[in-house]
Amino acid sequence: MDDQEKALRFYTEKLGFITKQDVPMGEARWVTVASPDAPDEVELLLEPNDNPALNGAARAFQQAMFANNIPAAAFAVDDIHGEYERMRGRGVRFTMGPTQMGPVIVAVLDDTCGNLIHLFQPAPQPEP
Repeated sequence: MDDQEKALRFYTEKLGFITKQDVPMGEARWVTVASPDAPDEVELLLEPNDNPALNGAARAFQQAMFANNIPAAAFAVDDIHGEYERMRGRGVRFTMGPTQMGPVIVAVLDDTCGNLIHLFQPAPQPEP
């Protein structure tokens, strides 16, 4: 992430996550968000990508992932069309709307912080 505060606002205000941890760590912070439906389960770390010890590797990796349309994370949803509309209503920019890809329906959003995020849901299966 280029800007932790911007990332925190996006993930909480636009996507609906809750702030789980926000601990000062020198110039940066240890910031995590979680689903409000499962706050004690998986946390997403909003890690800065400018750590000088990595000599630019984190930023280069992030840029390569984005340029090659590879998601930084993927989240399962129960109603991808509903989530797509809800998030678009909050100003989220999607690079791909809900699209069936084999056994799943996928949508791709830009988190405004240099990452692509996939939303996915199992596609309805035809009746036998």
